[in-house]
Amino acid sequence: MKLYYTPGFCSLSPHIVLHELGGQFDVERVDVETKTTETGADFRAINPKGYVPALRLGDGEVLTEGAAIVQYLADSNGARRLAPEPGTLARARLQEQLNFIASELHKAFAPLFRGATGEAKDAAVATVGQRLDHMEKQFADGRAYLLGDHFSVADAYLFVVASWTGPTGIGFAQWPRLAAFVERVRERPSVKAAMAAEGLA
Repeated sequence: MKLYYTPGFCSLSPHIVLHELGGQFDVERVDVETKTTETGADFRAINPKGYVPALRLGDGEVLTEGAAIVQYLADSNGARRLAPEPGTLARARLQEQLNFIASELHKAFAPLFRGATGEAKDAAVATVGQRLDHMEKQFADGRAYLLGDHFSVADAYLFVVASWTGPTGIGFAQWPRLAAFVERVRERPSVKAAMAAEGLA
């Protein structure tokens, strides 16, 4: 199995999950500007969407979209602490979190990474702030992770996206619980290993 990634992008989430699982896997870096991999392959031939992550399975099948990849990894390894049993309310709650992070929080950062300025930048910062307000409230009951006391694939994704408050200059001043969550997750061996492998630590 091989994960195609770009350092610091959302592909860091399945990279973390792979380290959580502890099995054998390969990684290959992708230049998202040229759409080529570190071995010179045309990434669009691997993932026609042209963006990371992509996971090549042992039989050659390629799976894309981070939320789908992390659930597949957990399910195929029987890692119920990372993703509850399909068909349960707990699993629906996991998908609820993954969908919000992907469609609302992740996408809200896009204008900031595309160089938005002026009113467009202000609007994007405001939208990110609203989404972070929602995530901050998730931890108001004292839970350690999104689903409670156990780290899940949704936490890996939230860790990555919430960390983008750093390079965008938004910071965590208004979201202390979320800041504490990010620091808690950063200390996991899987996170340290994935970040070191991507040259982020």
